[in-house]
Amino acid sequence: MAFLIPAHAGRPGDDLIFALNAEAKARAAAGESIVNGTLGALMDDAGRLAVLPSVAQTLREIPAEVAAGYAPISGTAAFQRAVIADLLGGRDEAAQAIAVATPGGSGALRLALGNFLEPGQTLLTTSLYWGPYKTLADEAERKLATFRMFDERGRLDVVDFETKLSALVESEGRALVFLNSPCHNPTGYSFDDAEWDAVAAAVARVADRGRGPVTILLDVAYARYAATDLSQAIDRVIHLAKKALVLFAWSASKSFTEYGLRVGALVAVVPDAAERKQIESAFSYSCRGTWSNCNAAGMAAIAKILDDGKLKAQVDGERMELKAVLDRRVACWNEHAGKAGLKYPRYTGGFFTTVFCDDATGAAAKLRADGLFVVPQSGALRVALCSVAERDIPRLVEGIARHTR
Repeated sequence: MAFLIPAHAGRPGDDLIFALNAEAKARAAAGESIVNGTLGALMDDAGRLAVLPSVAQTLREIPAEVAAGYAPISGTAAFQRAVIADLLGGRDEAAQAIAVATPGGSGALRLALGNFLEPGQTLLTTSLYWGPYKTLADEAERKLATFRMFDERGRLDVVDFETKLSALVESEGRALVFLNSPCHNPTGYSFDDAEWDAVAAAVARVADRGRGPVTILLDVAYARYAATDLSQAIDRVIHLAKKALVLFAWSASKSFTEYGLRVGALVAVVPDAAERKQIESAFSYSCRGTWSNCNAAGMAAIAKILDDGKLKAQVDGERMELKAVLDRRVACWNEHAGKAGLKYPRYTGGFFTTVFCDDATGAAAKLRADGLFVVPQSGALRVALCSVAERDIPRLVEGIARHTR
């Protein structure tokens, strides 16, 4: 007798990325020389998880009664204000924004799927995307469709984006789009100003047709490691709040190197006060019906850091040191991958890059046999340079070049 509902039967028991990471760690522990480019966590060149000392110290200083107590369902007011300020600064739109605490950036994505698409409707994102977007959509009983990420020039294909967005609104009466930039996962690609302007213009044209609401979510989990400041992207799209709903999936996991805290937020910019209240209530209801509330100690620590100018400057400085480590890896990758003739998108910063190849699964298996771990995707290999020491990059590039020719 089958107890699982049919739709959930046959699901994989482990995420591919975590499964590959576990194999890599086990083989390294057994004495093999392993290069592990799978997991999206920043490691130092000695293979230890990189942690911001001031964030860890702030967490230790949170009073026990605060850490042990229930947090408000939507997050503390201090945390909500701090996240909005961190994203929007002194912009007028900050007064029109609401924030709700979520378990990491993933929780923010799940909250958006549940509130801005009906069951059976379709999320739109780039053709190369973080695999859990599909998992989150499946679990929420939504579908996922993509637009071609790169055109023939290797730039964001905004023409196909507008075509697919328009078709979705026509067929389903609404649309939700996930755009992951700066530092796109898995490609490392960051939209430039011209691409953001083109995206905003395309969304505006579709919204102006009035066939249904359009919601644009910017997944900015990796933005603090970009070559350019996140504010440049926000400035290009924030005006869309007059035509579309603009959301941000904010995460403390990467920005504050606290992956296990599971502290994130979904931020919505809603000019109309009545609608803003309605969305705020819907978010709170969804929180209660899924995870109930979030990590109280984590929210308290992050709010304190963001509100305390001196402490924030200290954390920012520590993050810049880690970013410098990552930037050196990016430069090393670009030098060696360019010489080896690897085909990959523009990469100026971030945790990942992606190498295009026809048989990604086969290439990844051959690399694994050589002790080189990357993540196969459709037509590409995701390389998590965040976890690869700079000294190991030439070996990794040589292996990829050998097995993708």
